[in-house]
Amino acid sequence: MDKVEEKALKDIEECGCHVLHVMQEGEYPRFSYSIGIQRSTGQPELIVTGLKQELAHWIINEYSNRIKAGEIFSPGNFYDGFVGGFDVTFKEVEEKHYQEYFGWAQWLYKGNNFNALQLIYPSKSGVWPWERGAPADFTWFIPRLYAS
Repeated sequence: MDKVEEKALKDIEECGCHVLHVMQEGEYPRFSYSIGIQRSTGQPELIVTGLKQELAHWIINEYSNRIKAGEIFSPGNFYDGFVGGFDVTFKEVEEKHYQEYFGWAQWLYKGNNFNALQLIYPSKSGVWPWERGAPADFTWFIPRLYAS
């Protein structure tokens, strides 16, 4: 096991998760995701796309902390306290996206034996990515990793 893997496992043991950041490349926007939340709490991992690394990291830690405090996040429901002044929702990530977006989670769980949610947020004008009038540059930052 290398030092990066050791750090990930230590973070999971001490904090309940490890957060990974992937920079924007080609057709993919930047994204951040957790590993270890499901191992620590039984709740799904989280991916946040299109937001700056610092904010995405904070959101994932907030999600993890709220789960540890007993909150359950159900796909399709709306929640506040993640993105300044806006509600967010969560969608279940389809397994077909795991290879592209969750390499370290596949390492941790030795395959696709985990669940993941995608955090979905509206544009600054309050438009959701699936609504008519959602700007194309905004929707690019939130790839559709979910079925519905």
